[in-house]
Amino acid sequence: MHLIFFQFTFVLYLLGVGLATTYIFLPRDAVGKAGVWVLGAGFVVHTVTLVTRTQAAGHTPVVNLHESLSFFAWAVMAAYMVFHRRYHAPILGAFVSPLVLILILYASACPQEIVPLQPALKSFWLPIHTGVAFLANGFLSIAFCVGIMYLIQENRIKKKKIGKLHKLLPSLDVLDDISYRSLKIGFPLLTIGIITGAVWASSAWGSYWSWDPKETWSLITWLLYAALLHQRLTVGWRGRRAAIMTVAGFIAIIFTFLGVNLLLIGLHGYT
Repeated sequence: MHLIFFQFTFVLYLLGVGLATTYIFLPRDAVGKAGVWVLGAGFVVHTVTLVTRTQAAGHTPVVNLHESLSFFAWAVMAAYMVFHRRYHAPILGAFVSPLVLILILYASACPQEIVPLQPALKSFWLPIHTGVAFLANGFLSIAFCVGIMYLIQENRIKKKKIGKLHKLLPSLDVLDDISYRSLKIGFPLLTIGIITGAVWASSAWGSYWSWDPKETWSLITWLLYAALLHQRLTVGWRGRRAAIMTVAGFIAIIFTFLGVNLLLIGLHGYT
């Protein structure tokens, strides 16, 4: 049943991306609202997908690449829903939904069978650590998407290209505010994710920190976002520099999530 729900999720997200993209070229309220509603429906079905897979597997569905990509996509969409409710900017979906669809496409290409839980993963820390970590990635992904929007908007203003896209995109101040709020949620979650991972590692492997590639790159990612927030709070980093840093931070997130697992050998890995 969870595989059927996953396919339904894919279809809804695909349709949502189409509507969200169409809104850029046909900026009518009906198109924007339809895109948001379809993406919302996709998120609901995606939630059902994860719940039914959890019931079928008997554990949180994050133990192989298919499950983790799907959970990542769900976390990004959850964060998007939070910010859409606050800012009501349909154009945001045109930048967030393609990322979600890419993750779902990648997940659909991976083996989808349920795999047995490894002994080290049989812990109550599994849903806590992974849930918090993926939600952190979700909110920080919103900061990345908004950072791209900021750079596009700033570039159009500098070149005095006051066209349709410029009018659809929120102001630079609003985009910077969304980015900052995303960081204020995502960074504490990332911190909690690293701490709970260390506590779990101590009980599973006898050491809080072993400089495993995943741990090392998680720390690098944390330091990037810590530096960004520090600069924002102490020297007033805003705008372009902050947007570029959110892009760099997202690249670190993707490498920590996929690059480490696929290119490096360590205790953390997906099949």
